[in-house]
Parts: sequence; structure tokens; C-alpha cells
Amino acid sequence: MNPSARPSFLLRAEGLAALTAACFAYHRFFPGHGGLFAALFLAPDVSLFAYLGSRGGFSAGVYNAFHTYVGPVALGVIALGAGPAWTGQIALIWFAHIGFDRLLGFGLKYPGEFRRTHIQRAADFPAGLSIASS
Repeated sequence: MNPSARPSFLLRAEGLAALTAACFAYHRFFPGHGGLFAALFLAPDVSLFAYLGSRGGFSAGVYNAFHTYVGPVALGVIALGAGPAWTGQIALIWFAHIGFDRLLGFGLKYPGEFRRTHIQRAADFPAGLSIASS
């Protein structure tokens, strides 16, 4: 199969496009605020802490809520509708983070299986690395 026809390749390419577009837009609309971008770029990964005390659907739900484009797009719409400037900054940083994750192959999580995402198949990982739901 042609690698460019594989869904995982296309999802990673889509992530690169989202990351590039968000970085370009941030630089264009908020020049000189790169420090804030750098400081908050990994902020959505705080959602990984949901996996510390819980297994199953709750953890995946928290992670997925912070790693889907719905949140940053909604925040961007608020920013475009005369919202405060910081809403646009956060939206673009958040959007860039999700694009970066997709580029690296990190996708939305399935309940009970931390390593299995919508981008990667369970077979891509060595046996024993998935978290079984209890």
C-alpha cells in the first residue's frame, strides 16, 4: 500500500498542517508573544494526570476533551466575536499543540487502553503495554 494512502500518514500530515497554520497565525496576529506560546504549548498535557488515579473511560474522556479541535475552535470563535485577545492566543496555542500531537502520532485515547489511539493500532505496540480496564 502506498504510504500516503494510509490513514495514519494522512492524520500525521493533517497534524503538520494544523501545527503550521496555528504557528503562522499566532506569529501573524500576536507578534512578540512567543514566550507565552512556549510557556503554554504543553499545557493541554496536564490532562494526562487524569490517568494517575483512574483507569477507564474517565481518564480517556479528560484527555480527549483537551485533545480534540472542538475546544480551540470554539475559543477561536469567541475571540473572533470581539472576545479578549488572550482567547485568540490560547486558541491558537491549543490548536498548535493538538496538531503537534497528531504529527507525532498521538491521537485520541480509547477507554482503558492508554497506548491505543485513533491513529495507532493496538498491533503497533509490543504485547503488555496496553492498560486493561478494571
